[in-house]
Amino acid sequence: MAQDRYQYHDYFLMDDLLTEEHKLVMSSVREWVKKEVSPIVEEYCQRAEFPKQWIKGLAEIGAFGPYIPAEYGGGGMDQIAYGLIMMELERGDSGLRSTASVQSSLVMYPIYTYGSEEQRRKYLPKLASGDMMGCFGLTEPDHGSNPGGMLTNIKDKGDHYLLNGSKMWISNAPFADIAVVWAKDEEGVIRGIIVERGMEGFSTPETHGKWSLRASATGELVFDNVKVPKENLLPNVKGLKGPLGCLNSARYGISWGTIGAALDCYDSALRYSKERIQFGRPIGGFQLQQKKLAEMITEITKAQLLCWRLGVLKNENRATPAQISMAKRNNVNMALQIAREARQIHGGMGITGEYPIMRHMMNLESVITYEGTHDVHLLITGMDITGLNAFQ
Repeated sequence: MAQDRYQYHDYFLMDDLLTEEHKLVMSSVREWVKKEVSPIVEEYCQRAEFPKQWIKGLAEIGAFGPYIPAEYGGGGMDQIAYGLIMMELERGDSGLRSTASVQSSLVMYPIYTYGSEEQRRKYLPKLASGDMMGCFGLTEPDHGSNPGGMLTNIKDKGDHYLLNGSKMWISNAPFADIAVVWAKDEEGVIRGIIVERGMEGFSTPETHGKWSLRASATGELVFDNVKVPKENLLPNVKGLKGPLGCLNSARYGISWGTIGAALDCYDSALRYSKERIQFGRPIGGFQLQQKKLAEMITEITKAQLLCWRLGVLKNENRATPAQISMAKRNNVNMALQIAREARQIHGGMGITGEYPIMRHMMNLESVITYEGTHDVHLLITGMDITGLNAFQ
């Protein structure tokens, strides 16, 4: 089994800005990743299989709904704690963070924020404990960056809704017990509805052949005249603001998470540069390698401070969607560039499973696209600063 020699890096002493609870959460998740994730993640990645045993562990460390109130089974923590958990999980693997991020921000968040009290009581405690897993149905085969064009629809049939359509690129879909699905009603208004596994006409075929997020389960959601009880409709939101509100929460988690992937690549590259001898001395003593390493820790530090400030704003309910977009776009790109530079420092060894670099790099190629592509987030910032909409 692989040995996890990772050491956390905090160049600007950001930990001084954290509470004792934050530090405890961060260290406990880090230790769980070292013990339960790092020794097996490369093997599962090679097999393109999600380790189901992680689910109970994620629940036990509070990774499912950490900011959901304790009365519903959540952790009752703040947004910075949520971010730190995502950072430590993605240090292990982006697919692992995706599993927790979907459960928290795309399933528990909409049920808590948009759902009825009955829905909260029914689903949230089981989702928090990992006894029930969820997924989020928004993206369609022909509608990715334009979710408003979705074709999935519900029709009112008196005592139930009839759901038809399909979704794709859905994390957790192959094993999810419920799906929070976004569909248009007969008036063309987007509504959220909870679909349960076992409902006739509902299937979740798995997506195979991925080069990225291989230790994560991805699939489709197919709805063929699925009868969904009316009490499963999320009553407290209408329109695109529903799913976009969920995505803001998830994108915030990604902005933290990708720092973890970057830190893992940097830590491995730094250690390798001190141990790898060429021309009679460690390669870390050469100027070009030091340039790479110095730029890595600079960009990581900037991303850490950006997320900390965003977390403060999120705790104060002052973080805007455009600010979250900026952080997601910047930090994913930062992590991807660091993975590429770290691969070069490792030389040929960088492509092997002995080091985490190539796995992180491939994972980040998905993260830079999902929940808002790199270019779409750029245009969100552009629209925010100019007031002009480039999407239409």
